[in-house]
Amino acid sequence: MQQKELAGRRRTLMQQMGDGIAIIPTNPHHLRNRDTEFPFRPDSDFFYLTGFAEPEAVAILIPGRPQGEFIVFCRERDPTKETWTGRRAGPEGVMERFGADDAFPIADLDDIMPGLLENRAKVFYSLGADSEFDQRVLGWVNGLRAKVRAGVHVPSEFVDLGHLLHDMRLFKSAAELKVMRRAADISAAAHVRAMRACRPGKMEYEIEAELRHEFIRNGARLPAYEPIVGGGANGCILHYVDNNAVLNDGELLLIDAGCEIDCYAADITRTFPINGRFSPEQTALYELVLDAQLAAIDKVRPGNHWNEPHEAAVWVLTAGLLRLRILKGELTDLIEQGAYRSVYMHRTGHWLGMDVHDVGEYKLGDAWRVFEPGMVTTVEPGLYIAAGTPGVAKKWWNIGIRIEDNVVVTRRGHEVTTGGVPKSVVQIEALMASA
Repeated sequence: MQQKELAGRRRTLMQQMGDGIAIIPTNPHHLRNRDTEFPFRPDSDFFYLTGFAEPEAVAILIPGRPQGEFIVFCRERDPTKETWTGRRAGPEGVMERFGADDAFPIADLDDIMPGLLENRAKVFYSLGADSEFDQRVLGWVNGLRAKVRAGVHVPSEFVDLGHLLHDMRLFKSAAELKVMRRAADISAAAHVRAMRACRPGKMEYEIEAELRHEFIRNGARLPAYEPIVGGGANGCILHYVDNNAVLNDGELLLIDAGCEIDCYAADITRTFPINGRFSPEQTALYELVLDAQLAAIDKVRPGNHWNEPHEAAVWVLTAGLLRLRILKGELTDLIEQGAYRSVYMHRTGHWLGMDVHDVGEYKLGDAWRVFEPGMVTTVEPGLYIAAGTPGVAKKWWNIGIRIEDNVVVTRRGHEVTTGGVPKSVVQIEALMASA
């Protein structure tokens, strides 16, 4: 992301802060075990405002500060440590390359922060994300309170930074959408690769390896989330990530996987037959889910509210389940009673961006939020009929289906960015036959 865009984000945020100060720490390193660590990934809010991807850093925004409004605390350059763990920007590099007005060693944070907090009315900070850092922030403020009789003015209010920042993040710029389209394209290619590689007798993790290979060879070093590769009954487990079972002839494989590029995520789900041919029962349920998804996508447009895609999907799914005699009763009664929830237990989408389940309110007050250009949502209806589901014939058991695409709200409607993966029965069977 270009520095011009990052500077504009900081300006927009500070225009809403008044006489306040914002404190935005990045993520800490997390131990995997003993002295090995998980791959570092910066905090989304921190990276959104700075573009700086090193650990042990804190960004400070102080509107109107004469010496500079954008301050970063970061690790110092250290040739010995850099030999072991990689290059560092250091305070000078943060100023030169990331646009900071001032930069200080992270070791000086506790000494400098109380002075920066003086005479500020509000502290914009997201309490609760890191309890240890919360205590440091409260300690700085409480230290200032001890100096009130000496004329020191102490911030009188804490404001959740997310209230302002997350609404900004909900609306993607042209530059953000370009990155997200790239993540979508790579993820789509990975799903196509997985379809081509699938055969009865393979292991779920072999298909996961195909996904990860396609991600990495295109520059996406990490998935946006742990891939779900669930064959047969495992496809009925919504967040299945064991990925260690054999793929059986005659069953379906559900894959939910997306890569991350520059901290922006893609999120795609496809379901297809392991042997390349849908059975009649699989076809009936699959086409029902696809019809529900298409109806839901059609509702993603400016002026419609957030829940309209879900309502459309529920209507199509319930009507189809009634037609297939999986549900019995009157359509409107079944919808009102939520009878579909035994086999469709989640909502039809979520915001997408730097986080897979991205930030942004779904309601404003008591009303569903209205779609506006620049928002990005997933659309992902499904059906999950586990073995033994009460009142459901055995021929439907262990069929788990979800179809998920990423959808951008545009001025005139919507754009599906993940259309590079086949999703009709005919297209999927043709692709798998060609492999």
